[in-house]
Amino acid sequence: MNCTFCRLIQEGTARWVARETVACAFLPLDPLAPGHTLVVPTRHYADVFDTPPDVLAAAMALVQRVAGAMRTALGASGVNILSASGPGSEQSVPHLHFHVVPRWVDDGISTWPTGRSEHHLAGDPGDPGDPGERLAELLAQGQQHRS
Repeated sequence: MNCTFCRLIQEGTARWVARETVACAFLPLDPLAPGHTLVVPTRHYADVFDTPPDVLAAAMALVQRVAGAMRTALGASGVNILSASGPGSEQSVPHLHFHVVPRWVDDGISTWPTGRSEHHLAGDPGDPGDPGERLAELLAQGQQHRS
């Protein structure tokens, strides 16, 4: 398999924080902060669009437990949970993953974007419609866009 995370899971060579049936957690090679942890499904799913809801729920439950452990074991005053899905998101490994980064007041890092997207929605020039309304309408119809 070409997936880096699948290989780590299969070979068992990661620095494990937790190994569960549906999701696991390990330390990345280049951490943003002490204790920075990656949480991934144990089966291969490319991104949030590809992942079944029950697997996503299990991964998020592990994210929450890891975050709590960071507060208790590392004295973190907060966490950032970062994930990217799809080509337009700068996703670096095509396997769904969540970075759980412990944070402390004045720790010197910022994870919040400093710029804004320059993308314009497709539609009538100058009036693409309200993005919130478009999302709400689609969700009210019980539909989701799957790639």
